[in-house]
Amino acid sequence: MPRFDELVQLRYQAHSVGLVSAQKTHTPLSGLYASVFRGQGMDFDEVREYHYGDEIRHIDWRVTARVRKPYLKTYREERERNVLLCIDMSAVMQFGTRGTFKHIQAARAAALLGWSAQGHGDRVGGLIIGQGEPRLYRPNHSQRAFWHLLKGLSDSTTDVKPKDTALQQGLHLLQRNAQTGALVFIISDFHQIEKAMLAQLLRPLHQRHEIVLITIDDVADYTLPAIGKIYFTAADGTNALIDTDNPIGCLAYRQSWEQQRAELQTLTRQLQMDFFSLRTDEDVYTGILNGLRQRARRQQAHF
Repeated sequence: MPRFDELVQLRYQAHSVGLVSAQKTHTPLSGLYASVFRGQGMDFDEVREYHYGDEIRHIDWRVTARVRKPYLKTYREERERNVLLCIDMSAVMQFGTRGTFKHIQAARAAALLGWSAQGHGDRVGGLIIGQGEPRLYRPNHSQRAFWHLLKGLSDSTTDVKPKDTALQQGLHLLQRNAQTGALVFIISDFHQIEKAMLAQLLRPLHQRHEIVLITIDDVADYTLPAIGKIYFTAADGTNALIDTDNPIGCLAYRQSWEQQRAELQTLTRQLQMDFFSLRTDEDVYTGILNGLRQRARRQQAHF
C-alpha cells in the first residue's frame, strides 16, 4: 500500500512543478492547474479596454462596435470549488510489472491533485473504492481532513468484490452526495469494466459535474513478456491459456487492449469528458503535467 508519509510529501512536489497558484511559485508552469480546471467564474465583473494577450473570445463586440476600439468582458475569478478524488484501490489494482503498482500510482496521482487543489483554496474530498464499502470523504478546506483521505489510501485492507460492483456502488454514492458543480477525478485502470455500464454510471454524473478520467496503465496490460504458457482470468471468471512465446497470441492480446482503450476514448469524447493516462513506470507529477497540457491544448483548439 502507499505510505502515508509519501503522500503527504507530495505537497512539496505539487509546488515544485507549478501546479499551485502563481502567488506561491515562480516556475514556468505556474497556474497550469488553475488555467485548465479553475478558469473564469460565471459572475460578470466589468467591461474594460482590450490589452495584448487577452482572450479574444471574451471581446464585447457591441461595446467594441460602439466606441470603435476593442473592449473585453471580464469576470470575477472563481474563488473555490469542490474537488472530489475517486480512487480505485481494489485488489485488481494491486498489480504492476514496471515502476510501481497501479494502486500506489493512483494514490500518488490523487495526492498530487489534492494538494494542487488545496493550494488554490478549493475544498477537497474523495471516495475510496475497493476497500470494503466505499468510503466518502466530504469536501473540506481543512488540511487535516485531507490527511484523513490520504490515511485512508494507505490502509492495507482490500475488497474481494468484483471491480465493476465496487465502481458502481462508488459512483452511485457520488451521485447521491456530491454537490452540483464539483470537479471529479476518477482514477482507475478501467480495464475490466464494461463500457456500456461505465457509460450508464458516468452519464448522470456528467450532467451535474465536471468529470476527468485518469487511467493507470502497466506495460504488461498491452505487451506480454515471453514467459511461456500462462492462464489469464477474465472479468466474468473464465480462464484462458495464452502462449506468450507465440507472436500471434501476443498480437491478439494487444489488439484486445487497444480495442478496449478505443472504446473508452470514444465514450469520453461522446460525453465530452477529459481523459488521460498514467503509466506505473512514469513519474507521477510529470504524467499529471502532461495530462493538464493535453487539456489546455484541447481548450485552445475548441476556441
